[in-house]
Amino acid sequence: MAAENSKQFWKRSAKLPGSIQPVYGAQHPPLDPRLTKNFIKERSKVNTVPLKNKKASSFHEFARNTSDAWDIGDDEEEDFSSPSFQTLNSKVALATAAQVLENHSKLRVKPERSQSTTSDVPASYKVIKSSSDAQLSRNSSDTCLRNPLHKQQSLPLRPIIPLVARISDQNASGAPPMTVREKTRLEKFRQLLSSHNTDLDELRKCSWPGVPREVRPITWRLLSGYLPANTERRKLTLQRKREEYFGFIEQYYDSRNEEHHQDTYRQIHIDIPRTNPLIPLFQQPLVQEIFERILFIWAIRHPASGYVQGINDLVTPFFVVFLSEYVEEDVENFDVTNLSQDVLRSIEADSFWCMSKLLDGIQDNYTFAQPGIQKKVKALEELVSRIDEQVHNHFRRYEVEYLQFAFRWMNNLLMRELPLRCTIRLWDTYQSEPEGFSHFHLYVCAAFLIKWRKEILDEEDFQTVGVDEGGGRETAQQAVGVLQVRHEDGLDLDGGSGGVTSGQILPIFCE
Repeated sequence: MAAENSKQFWKRSAKLPGSIQPVYGAQHPPLDPRLTKNFIKERSKVNTVPLKNKKASSFHEFARNTSDAWDIGDDEEEDFSSPSFQTLNSKVALATAAQVLENHSKLRVKPERSQSTTSDVPASYKVIKSSSDAQLSRNSSDTCLRNPLHKQQSLPLRPIIPLVARISDQNASGAPPMTVREKTRLEKFRQLLSSHNTDLDELRKCSWPGVPREVRPITWRLLSGYLPANTERRKLTLQRKREEYFGFIEQYYDSRNEEHHQDTYRQIHIDIPRTNPLIPLFQQPLVQEIFERILFIWAIRHPASGYVQGINDLVTPFFVVFLSEYVEEDVENFDVTNLSQDVLRSIEADSFWCMSKLLDGIQDNYTFAQPGIQKKVKALEELVSRIDEQVHNHFRRYEVEYLQFAFRWMNNLLMRELPLRCTIRLWDTYQSEPEGFSHFHLYVCAAFLIKWRKEILDEEDFQTVGVDEGGGRETAQQAVGVLQVRHEDGLDLDGGSGGVTSGQILPIFCE
């Protein structure tokens, strides 16, 4: 009785899975009660099977007696007195099968139409199938022709993935569509930038948590001081500054082969190929020529420091951001020869002037003996000793000098420790701060040490505690993925004087 009741439960509930119901609006017409009336009566007599009364003695027997909603045997033992559970007779089945075959034969003509559609697609967007894919297509089509009534179990279609992903569609792991909040922020940026006199204080406030990609080039030009806040003056300023830069090129660049400039140019020429060697964009000869001109002109216009290794890294974020203004594809793999000469000249000049504005604030990092870096490393040591005395004493115990691991952090502004996209995001915040590349940068470096304090304290020898320039140890780049700190858990990095907290600094790497 239990088995019978369990089966009848599914029969009484017409909405449960496994129940047979007529489907209206489908490809085939609904059931006709007049055609199936006699067949139903005969079938109900023949297919009546007595239920087993024997109690299930094993799991397998129990499973057989309590068939679930998907067991086809339930349909055969169904009470067909209800019109909602009607079955096709043989005539209706044959007529429907004939109609299905006729429909399939009509559909076989459609591939010719799809082939003509494919021919209209530009050659650059075609996806060329491998020989194995073509063989699979032929085999599957032959099978369909030989066995039209068999259920086709084809392999799932593989999505077509472009070889070069768009930056707007990627966010290190496939970015989702823009949220309402992001659209609102973008609209606010556009309103600020289009106003007659852009409120730079408000622009800095909006830029601190990150600048939308669509407005980042113009925002960086404004925040760096390269462009004026007045919209009417911007076009003339850009034209004048770009002409001024290429005037420097005509006046000074030929002197690179002169004796008193040979050493500077030789060092630049050596360092350029080392700039982001894993990114194809910076290995293109045209891009390297642009970098050589930018660095050489800056060096001879700033004789107090001249060119110093590390300055070459500071050009790359500006170059990529201004290039993205003209390129929607993945900038890191873009071929710059596809751009016009005027566009390349604009990118080159803007990169030069914005880099110059940056270096004006930290030029003492690159003068003789690099006193700016010495002061910043000392300030970092004092800051860490105040906010985390245990980490500071751990360095002293194992004779690890801050200069050994923090020199490159100051010289390259963490560009060797972070991926380029993270550096660009970090610079959104740096340019929003009054002294972002000098003073605020100290707090970012201190936040790194606080974040990894546990790993630092676990090491008990000089070689593993020190983070030297040789690599092979845990660096910021290796731990970017774990820089997740909640704002409420932030540690005050300014000794309780209302300064920036690590909770405010670290999340900017993760956006």
